[in-house]
Amino acid sequence: MNKTWIVTSETYLRQTKSWSFLMLVLMPFLFIGMTFGITYVATPNKSKSDIAVVSTNSALRTSFMKQSGIATTKKYANAVAAQKATNRSDINGYVVLKTTKEQVSATFNGPNEISSGDQAKIQRFLATTQSQLNVQRAKLSPTQQQALAIQPKFKQQLQKKTASNKAAKTISFYILVFFVYLILTTYSSITAQEIAAEKGTKIMEVIFSSTTPRKYFNGKVYGVLLMIVTQLLVYLLGGALVVQFAQHSRITAGLWQQYSGVIGKVLHNLLSINLLFALAAVLLYTVVSAFCGALVTRVEDAGKASQPVIYLNLLTFAMAMAFQGSPSSGIVTVFSYIPFFSSYLMPLRLINATATMPQAIISMVILLATVVGSMWYIGKIYGGLMLQTDELGFWGNLKRGLSLK
Repeated sequence: MNKTWIVTSETYLRQTKSWSFLMLVLMPFLFIGMTFGITYVATPNKSKSDIAVVSTNSALRTSFMKQSGIATTKKYANAVAAQKATNRSDINGYVVLKTTKEQVSATFNGPNEISSGDQAKIQRFLATTQSQLNVQRAKLSPTQQQALAIQPKFKQQLQKKTASNKAAKTISFYILVFFVYLILTTYSSITAQEIAAEKGTKIMEVIFSSTTPRKYFNGKVYGVLLMIVTQLLVYLLGGALVVQFAQHSRITAGLWQQYSGVIGKVLHNLLSINLLFALAAVLLYTVVSAFCGALVTRVEDAGKASQPVIYLNLLTFAMAMAFQGSPSSGIVTVFSYIPFFSSYLMPLRLINATATMPQAIISMVILLATVVGSMWYIGKIYGGLMLQTDELGFWGNLKRGLSLK
């Protein structure tokens, strides 16, 4: 067992020190950082997006700043000071409020047109104020005023937040599927080339004289598995920091609060047994990739070694995308128990609540049993695979490899 862990540590340290692994791990955070940075630069400072309110009627000015819902500032109470602040770009402009015995009006002054949302808020405030002025001028009785104050009512009765649930399911599915696809493709290629690069070299004979092929094979697989776990831990820790930042940043705090329900459901779907399906799938594809890497007979063919596994991964990915809208399909149900396919299709069923937890556990047991069986069988024939040098083509090498004992 000690020799197995020596191979594991050597594989793990060599791969994690490479620039390709560092870029693979850091690229998502670099992308998120660039997005936040560009958004921060492009988002105007809050103080510069405020508008001043100017009016000779102090009560009307105070009412506007409290009730309009527009970002305003109290600093500039007259038109001259507000215009100078606008020229210095300290504020976005200013609104001049005027009222007569018959009408209330507002005039915006600024370098750019006010947003449609703020225009609607100003119109709503003016309509409310004008209505109050009209009632005062009409000298209506209290009963008549109460009759005019009656407003229509609008209610929504949502069926268990169907819209947010659907959005959460869709987002969860795409994040999980693309994450699994990219991880499987990346590590399948790494594993196959790691094994194929050693094929046919004299060093393998020396290695197999000091340890068994099974221990060497298991060490290689464990090393790649530790790489995956390392990457996943970095993503979890980094994701937690990104979440904390998004909750408190002025750029994203509003969006986070608005969509907190959907985000919570997405995180629940991802940080569940679905994550275990992803890890088990990566382990299975890693084992099969090692087998494919051992089938090639020349070091020059190392780049081709991962192609069969990548094509298989592409097939399962395409199937998951095709049945994304019909998770209750009989085909999805059957294939969700078949290894290679279950890592995509069982999470699809779980996200859409078409599978129960006992069914997911059964699928997971089948997947793990396949992983263990594959490691046992390939470890058994690994020595013969690595020492064979005759070129029979892929299918010929595969047939000969499966015939080894």
